[in-house]
Amino acid sequence: MKLEIQQNFFDDHQVRFSPETIRSYKIALTQFFSYCDEKKYEEIKAMDIRAWLASLEEQGLKPRTIHLKLSAVKSFYRYCLEENIIKKNPAVSVQTPQKDDSLPYYLSKRQVELLKELTKENPRDRAIVEALFATGVRISELLQIRHEDIKWDTRQIWIRKGKGNKERFVFFTHDCSERLKAYIQQQKRKSIYLFPNNRGGCLSRTFVEQRFQIFSKELGFRVVPHTMRHTFAAHLAEKSMPQSYIQELLGHADINSTRIYTRLMEHARKKIYDRFHG
Repeated sequence: MKLEIQQNFFDDHQVRFSPETIRSYKIALTQFFSYCDEKKYEEIKAMDIRAWLASLEEQGLKPRTIHLKLSAVKSFYRYCLEENIIKKNPAVSVQTPQKDDSLPYYLSKRQVELLKELTKENPRDRAIVEALFATGVRISELLQIRHEDIKWDTRQIWIRKGKGNKERFVFFTHDCSERLKAYIQQQKRKSIYLFPNNRGGCLSRTFVEQRFQIFSKELGFRVVPHTMRHTFAAHLAEKSMPQSYIQELLGHADINSTRIYTRLMEHARKKIYDRFHG
């Protein structure tokens, strides 16, 4: 019964939630109800939710991550109330923890070069690294790219359905073009996808994340696919690209999501100032 209600919740929100949101909300709800010893929905109290949030903080999770997990629980209980599954919403009085205002983690130019150097013998890994760095796309968007979405002459890629089902075009460099072509030439299996798996479908996100875990161990610094998106934006910010352009390239619907990169720009200017006045 419990899983059935959760499934109905996701089915009803399929249009509103991106696949990424559904994925993270499913994980959050599983974690929450397992923490509550599988209590029934209607037995959950606000104190249970607060205790769970406190346990997440103790595990060292960032406020941003905790905020997302609480959003899942709040959204689910709003749905339960609307559907008359519960009479009182236990999540309504629970406050969201303050979001972490720290700068997003990104790679320096030297670290990017080391990552490129590490992957140069593997055409697929090298192409993935270059494509993420040159376009700033999310990993979920990269893996959905089809051959027909690439305009080689103008070096543009059509991102069919980004977050929130929004379409956009992203650009890629001459370097990236060369890496992608080198990778495509040595592909043995025909597929509609730019990065296919052995069965001709698209590569799985888990597979790419595991590759990046290996890169991190080899390099001695942390790098995940999303780091490349932050790095793309940060390097453009350092070159003083207008915020609205960065927003467009990243596919941010809300300029507030891009504001964090403005702080990166200020951070970059401070670094340059320190170099000359240190």
